[in-house]
Amino acid sequence: MAEAGKRPDRRPSLPPTSWRQGVTPYQWLVLFVAWLGWVFDSMDATIYALVLHPALEELLSASAGGGPVSQESIGWYGGLILSIFLIGWAIGGVTFGIVADRLGRTKTLVMTILIYSVFTGMAALAQDWWHLAIYRFLTALGIGGEWAAGAAIVAEVWPEEKRAKAAGILQSAWAAGFFLAAAVNLLLRGHGWRVLFLVGILPALVALLIRLWVKEPDRWVQAKALEMRDPTRKPNKLRELFRGDLLRPTLAGSVLAFVAVCGLWGATNWTPTLIGALPDMHGLTKAAVSEYVSYAVMALNLGALAGYLSFGPLADRFGRRPIFALMCLGSFVSLPLTFLTPHTYGHVLLLLPVLGFFSNGIFSGFPIYLPELYPTRLRATGAGFCFNAGRVLASAGPFLTGLLVTTFGTFGRAASAIALIYLVGLAVLPFAPETRGQKLPD
Repeated sequence: MAEAGKRPDRRPSLPPTSWRQGVTPYQWLVLFVAWLGWVFDSMDATIYALVLHPALEELLSASAGGGPVSQESIGWYGGLILSIFLIGWAIGGVTFGIVADRLGRTKTLVMTILIYSVFTGMAALAQDWWHLAIYRFLTALGIGGEWAAGAAIVAEVWPEEKRAKAAGILQSAWAAGFFLAAAVNLLLRGHGWRVLFLVGILPALVALLIRLWVKEPDRWVQAKALEMRDPTRKPNKLRELFRGDLLRPTLAGSVLAFVAVCGLWGATNWTPTLIGALPDMHGLTKAAVSEYVSYAVMALNLGALAGYLSFGPLADRFGRRPIFALMCLGSFVSLPLTFLTPHTYGHVLLLLPVLGFFSNGIFSGFPIYLPELYPTRLRATGAGFCFNAGRVLASAGPFLTGLLVTTFGTFGRAASAIALIYLVGLAVLPFAPETRGQKLPD
């Protein structure tokens, strides 16, 4: 009851403040440039998945003197090249993570974007399957390194309470890159797979923007100044990840990334091949099948985009570990549903967004979670190691899928068997530190 003689306060309550309030134009610029670099990372990585079948069909046929190529051969060599690609991604991610801590985030972004742009374009020159494997390995060095530097610079430039949402936006670039690759595939259908690889040279322009617009984060500059004044702060950075309090987060983060990468590259990224094997596709021209594949990739990444953008707000509300668990469980269930049950193209289109939400959306957790585990002087090294070291083991995923195709007879059964890897993610989560609400370590 209001006190006598006083009117009750009837002023309208103010609407809640938007999370975007207080973000400076420069912070948005840093996020945009890192996002754009990751868009083209994704586009270059997706191009191979889109042209896998026609490229290997042409290259293997030429090696065999123009004879027909079996699905088993395409599965074998396709899995082998994907495995080599993931090994290159792992080496690049770990190596350039260390480089980003030593030389700076922006310099590393420029170097890595130039690397993956040049060698994606050079893949158009491949004359045999092993030529393509070499170019994809070199491309992967740059793709792996770009993520470590980009995740670190966004985490260090953005305000503490807004980092998770910014990291979710950063990871959404992967879905945008998928859409871009699918759109380019539609526009250039009928021009051959080599033209698609040539388009991959365009990201080199982003390197120029970074060089002109983005400076090194203040956190890194201060940490580097301390290292210069105190030589004892320059130990072996990789060795430090496995000492003291950093051992548990390093192991947990690496296993989680391994699970996500193995599931994506061992199963989800075979979606174009799944589409091509559907009964609906029999008798269609290559150009028509390519068009249907592009729409399927778009459907997958509509769900992925929702997953990327949802992870940050959900992780801020419920915690990092519960949302990682949700994504692992959802992937474990949706993979077999998508790859085993459909018999028509329309059915696949309904299931792909659900699969994309979980199996792709989990990746939005890594630019949020991994930088929170390490101090500034080790941030890119630690995040780069965790996100990429597991790729050496995960590189067996595509190769294993190729073997399973020869055993089970279909890509659907082989990819569904890979879904078991998500149980490993659920098993490791109880040992992962929870970082919700904690400040970024200095």
